Amino acid sequence: MGKKYQKRAADLIQTHLTDLLQKQVNDPRVQMVTITGVEVTPDATRAHVYFTVLGDETRQAEATAGLQSAAGFLRRELGHRLRLRNTPELVFHWDSSIERGERIAGLIDRLREEGTSGNE
Repeated sequence: MGKKYQKRAADLIQTHLTDLLQKQVNDPRVQMVTITGVEVTPDATRAHVYFTVLGDETRQAEATAGLQSAAGFLRRELGHRLRLRNTPELVFHWDSSIERGERIAGLIDRLREEGTSGNE
């Protein structure tokens, strides 16, 4: 599978997963889950789905369990919508990049505050 096809498949999977989670999955554990990215393996057997959710580690664990529980349903629905030769297995991963970004932004703000208070 070419890189262009992988990217297109990943984009379609992300779009449809977001729609399915908002409209068809009734599990309260996956409410407020945001799909941040999808990477499809070169052989299209797996799709690594990265997600984030507001809340603490307990909320993260609940969301992960909810997504894993709904994985079969989501894969089946994706198969109907995408019409790919093989619908990839969905593997869910917590995306910690947002938390890292917030931590870095906080550190930069703190350094700025220390820098301006030291100039007085």
